[in-house]
Amino acid sequence: MRTLACFAICLAATSLGTSSRVIAAPPQEVLDAENARIAAIEKATRSSVCVFAGAAGGGSGVLISKDGYAITNYHVADPAGSFMKCSLSDGKLYDAVIVGIDPVGDVALIKLQGRDDFPAADIGDSDKVQVGDWCFAIGNPFLLATDMQPTVTWGMVSGVGRYQYPSGTLIEYTDCIQTDASINPGNSGGPLFNKDGQVIGINGRISIEKRGRVNVGVGYAISMNQVMNFLGYLKSGRVVDHATLGATVSTDSEGEVIVTNILDTSDAYRRGLRYGDELVSFGSKPVTTVNGFKNALGIYPRGWRVPVGFFRGGTRHDIVVRLAGVHSREELLAKIQKSVAPPSPDGSKPEDHHGEETKPVSEELKKLFEARSGYANYYFNLQERTRTWEAWKRGEASDANDWKVSGQLADGDAVQIELTPQKAAATVAGRESAIEIEGDLSQKLEPVGSGGLLLALHAWQRLQLEGPEKYGEVSYLGTAPLDTIDQRFDVLVGLYDAIETRFYFEPKSGDLIAMEMFPEADSDPCELRFQDYDVFEGVRLPTKIIIRRGDQIYNILHGLKWTLSSTEPKDAA
Repeated sequence: MRTLACFAICLAATSLGTSSRVIAAPPQEVLDAENARIAAIEKATRSSVCVFAGAAGGGSGVLISKDGYAITNYHVADPAGSFMKCSLSDGKLYDAVIVGIDPVGDVALIKLQGRDDFPAADIGDSDKVQVGDWCFAIGNPFLLATDMQPTVTWGMVSGVGRYQYPSGTLIEYTDCIQTDASINPGNSGGPLFNKDGQVIGINGRISIEKRGRVNVGVGYAISMNQVMNFLGYLKSGRVVDHATLGATVSTDSEGEVIVTNILDTSDAYRRGLRYGDELVSFGSKPVTTVNGFKNALGIYPRGWRVPVGFFRGGTRHDIVVRLAGVHSREELLAKIQKSVAPPSPDGSKPEDHHGEETKPVSEELKKLFEARSGYANYYFNLQERTRTWEAWKRGEASDANDWKVSGQLADGDAVQIELTPQKAAATVAGRESAIEIEGDLSQKLEPVGSGGLLLALHAWQRLQLEGPEKYGEVSYLGTAPLDTIDQRFDVLVGLYDAIETRFYFEPKSGDLIAMEMFPEADSDPCELRFQDYDVFEGVRLPTKIIIRRGDQIYNILHGLKWTLSSTEPKDAA
């Protein structure tokens, strides 16, 4: 009876119109938020990739450029081999080829084929992510996307700056984003988006403890800023290594992060870092804990220069350090060979997945792959090398092999330099120095104290005259900074007579901005900075060259005027 009475009261209230408060439309701001969320997910879904690797399983990924470059996990791409199939939410299946791999950071770059207008994701700044931010993951959990429609899960950012130790593999997760958005096997390699639909991380790991291979609300995404730091290296087609400072740290009794060991062959040592110094910043991040240092270090590739701050005796010192590699080239390749098709960090194994055998690869797709030691795909290194070289040659095309330049030093003294393929000579304030281009070049470091200025200038001329095919061995390294980590340059590496030289090019103009000539390993290079370009006899050449050795300026050449001519080459002996 009480139930009937309640029903009668409710019915009466309805007839009197008092129920309008119960069924009233939601506030407009709620509808706006819902519509914004739906729009963000719809746009993000278009850029999300489902990766299928036949019997090897699969995973997820995300498009980052209109020409088809996509990011996924190394542990997703490795079992698939050099070629794989990828689907988008448009319902189409696309061929894809491996480009470059970062086995330590668990990142791989692949390139989808068949379009030049792929729907690329918007890239967010993962350093701005905060605990409590809304986020969502899109991917292919348990390979459910047989209809080519990915799965979307919603959650929040549960933690930032998480560090995950390697667990029986090379793979080390640093500076991770933790989320409670559902991430399961098959989500690996897929994007984590912020509420606005910008990709902020690449999903890769989940904490499963003893509950089996299912999500328990703790997932980890590789920060997108780390991925973008490595992107230029990945486009080189290389097997990419992570960086080391060449020093170890620990926390002392006062909670300070102290240098406990440092290699005297490291660049950090040459720049002045010592045992007992307090490390307070690394790259763009403050350092307050040992894990914080590992997080800051882990987002950079080998060879980058980063700012480092430390205290000694109450005085702060700020230096710029060139980072060494965690592994030697041979060691990294050997470890990869031992971990072919490893169990994924989310717990899945290739044999856990079931799918059709991979179809034969077309002849056209095969043309996009070239095997070479040290590379995931040497084909893409050649493409990037050619792009960088042709951009430079547009502004510095000349076959003249006799270069003469005159100008002044910083103190006003006159300087004259002549470069030919056989000899490099300089007259500075009446003092002459010269080198013959023969024999052991690593010992020809004139003028004294410059670290090999004449040899560096010869390498510059040789690259222009001979090109990357005849210089010696020239490869594309990737993109790297010089003085600030916010600006990146295309870098070519040349090896000639055991001398390594790096050439830094400004991506937009193609100008050669800097070069570094290393006469021997574990030493400061002779570094040249090229500035204030002008045109001489139809060729763009610098009117100012800053010569540096380590963190010191050796001298500055300015007011330079160039004369280019051709001479007959010497007869072969």
